Amino acid sequence: MAEKITINYEKKPCYDIVFSTSFDELLAELDKLDVANRRICIITDSHVAELYGDEVMQLLTGRCKKNVLYSFPAGEENKTLDTVRNAYKFLIEEKFDRKDLLIALGGGVVGDVTGFIAATYLRGVDFVQIPTTLLAQSDSSIGGKTGVDFDGYKNMVGAFYMPKLVYMNVSTLKSLEDRQFFSGFAEVMKHGLIKDSSFYEWLLDNMYEICDRDADVLLEMVMKSCTVKKLVVEKDPTEKGDRALLNFGHTIGHAIEKAKNFTLTHGECVALGSVAAAYISWKHEWLSMEEYYEIRDMFVPFNLPISIEDINPEEILALTKSDKKMAGSQIRFVLLKKVGKAVIDMNVTDDDIINAVKEILYVEDGE
Repeated sequence: MAEKITINYEKKPCYDIVFSTSFDELLAELDKLDVANRRICIITDSHVAELYGDEVMQLLTGRCKKNVLYSFPAGEENKTLDTVRNAYKFLIEEKFDRKDLLIALGGGVVGDVTGFIAATYLRGVDFVQIPTTLLAQSDSSIGGKTGVDFDGYKNMVGAFYMPKLVYMNVSTLKSLEDRQFFSGFAEVMKHGLIKDSSFYEWLLDNMYEICDRDADVLLEMVMKSCTVKKLVVEKDPTEKGDRALLNFGHTIGHAIEKAKNFTLTHGECVALGSVAAAYISWKHEWLSMEEYYEIRDMFVPFNLPISIEDINPEEILALTKSDKKMAGSQIRFVLLKKVGKAVIDMNVTDDDIINAVKEILYVEDGE
């Protein structure tokens, strides 16, 4: 039997997150959305289409008015308005109207793009999230953030638009390459660091089972991670306050991502940004030195970087200034008062950022 939690919006139930180890309960959940009387378009990328496209298409065949699949090339570089435009054209040609339904089948890029298409096609159509990566299951599929990158700037164009259902089949995590799996883990670790110290300790205690992708442990981990995000997004659904805490590690992380021309994964950059943010928290005398080094070192068993070569601290600083989380001329920087308690700090200086980037900059002995 699948587990579920409900996300509330404006103090009313908005959508369920369903947790399963298969697609067995998917049809029963979709039937609650009256799919028998709707056209359904599965939007996915070229990689996920090969893995799960046929399986989900076959599940839907005969259960709805019409089901079609639209696939775009995989990769962050395709998270663009051009991809959205091509999908609009496909939906128009397939005669989709406002009563029909989109399904995002894939990782964070697919979810963000599909959500933005749903928010804007015919001024809004319903959509469902079926996230297939750890990054998407633990973080990006929840909370209604949608959008695309613009001229290399992350998520610069978007909308808040809530799904009607999020269905998580954690067995899809076993098909991920190691690098992508551990990339998603950076967001899981973030949730423990910002809001739940007991979850952070649980992650450390279950390190080996997580790395081995034990199904029961993954199910529990994803549920715990989503529960943290539920608490944050329900309190602040459109990021006017506490939801910004979810940006822990992202200000410097996004800057590194852009500086390295997206050759690192999002999670790898979040891990580096988290180490930098923990370093600033230590220098502000909120974390102890021991706490900082534990946070830094605990990314290592999960194959996430804690240092990086060939970045210029001044360039990283400049890129943080173009971050969409700026408030006027000030960066809303997320720091840790302690493990499990994050705060938004408007007093992080340029020197703080420069020094933090130098801390994660790998330099060969003798240089």
